[in-house]
Parts: sequence; C-alpha cells; structure tokens
Amino acid sequence: MKNDNKKILLVEDDPNFGSILKEYLTLNDYDITLAKNGIEGLEKFKKETFDLCILDVMMPYKDGFTLAKEIREKNEVVPIFFLTAKHLKEDVLKGFKIGANDYMTKPFDSDVLLAKIKAILNRKIAPVAPENDTFEFSFSEFHFNSKLRFLTHKGGSSIKLSPKENQLLRLLVLHLNDLLPREVALNKIWRDDNYFTSRSMDVYIAKLRKYLSADQKVQILNIHGEGFRLVIEN
Repeated sequence: MKNDNKKILLVEDDPNFGSILKEYLTLNDYDITLAKNGIEGLEKFKKETFDLCILDVMMPYKDGFTLAKEIREKNEVVPIFFLTAKHLKEDVLKGFKIGANDYMTKPFDSDVLLAKIKAILNRKIAPVAPENDTFEFSFSEFHFNSKLRFLTHKGGSSIKLSPKENQLLRLLVLHLNDLLPREVALNKIWRDDNYFTSRSMDVYIAKLRKYLSADQKVQILNIHGEGFRLVIEN
C-alpha cells in the first residue's frame, strides 16, 4: 500500500546503519531524507516539511535530544522517534519529556518500527470541541497569558511556559473546576492518544503542579481513568 510519499527525516551518524534503514523505508514507499549528524539534521529540517523525524541519540556535534528540542521549538506537533543504544529509564523519560512520540532501543525489529511509523502517520484524530479565543485568564492568585506563555503569581514571580505546558494549562483553565478528559488533551496537544503520549502528558501535569504550588488553594486533581480537574478550594 502506498504511503502518499510521506516524508521522513532520518538523522543517524552510523553511515552503514543509516543507509540500510533509509533503503528499507524507501522500499516501503516513504520519502527519506538522511542526515549524518544533528547539525545537518536541523538544517534539513529548516528547509523542508517532514511528516516524521527519526533521530539517533548519540551523535557528534549535536546529540539527538538537543536536536529534538530545537525541532520542537519550530514545530510542536511533528512526530519524533528516538533510535538509540541507550536503554536506561532516565534516558527514555528524558526523551518523552522533550516531546518524543516513541523511543526504540537498538537493536530493534525493523518491522516493528515500520508498524509504529504506519500507526502514527495513519492515525485518526478524534474531533474536539471548538474553544473560544480568550488568551488572558485570572484564577485565584495567578494571572495567565497564554499568548505570551507567561504564568504570573500575585507575589511577583513569573514563569515562561513551554509550548506544551502552555497548551495544557490553557485547556485546564478553560475547564476550570470541571473535568478535562485525557483523550481531549492528548488529541488536542499531542495529536495522538497512546501509552507514550499519555506518559508524556503526566510529566507535564507534574510540572504544572509544581508551578501552581505557590498557591495552596489551586490543585490539579487526577480523576482516575477519566482525566484531570483544575480546582480552586474556597
């Protein structure tokens, strides 16, 4: 089955492995651009539009984690897969914190990789309800400007949120004291609802809880199996 020339950026510093993987994916009807290091990978990403990025982690000049951060600054939604020999839990979690969609350790089954690529490129996005265009919010002791991505406490401290932190907090505030379903947040922000994106969202929820801890009346509650509620205690 043809893949409508889906374009994939493959960044891999091992020339033999990179060439083999490029050939394998090309044979499966993907349009592959191969870069040999992180610097070259970023330059190619700036020049073209890709449907997916596959990044090695351990590379000279610019490692895959750094490259992924720079890609995320330019594109919040393009899927990112890490391919690496590193399999420590800390490395896997670091990858998901950056915003990776998947993380595969070498050696891996190429057919499994292909299945994962097909799944994420062919995913069906669940429709979400349209939301208003309000971007400034005040709740309890906080002022939140989602256009500038600043969360300010009345005590004077101000935090510049990352793009995903900003999107997630905005959804929570729009659902203030009500349930924000997990699938709504995952499809709206991560464009996918699976185990890995769900784990990633949990990381961002933990970050927001830390930022909001300046006001003990504000809590993000985990409604098991359902989603989250941003609540303000009286």
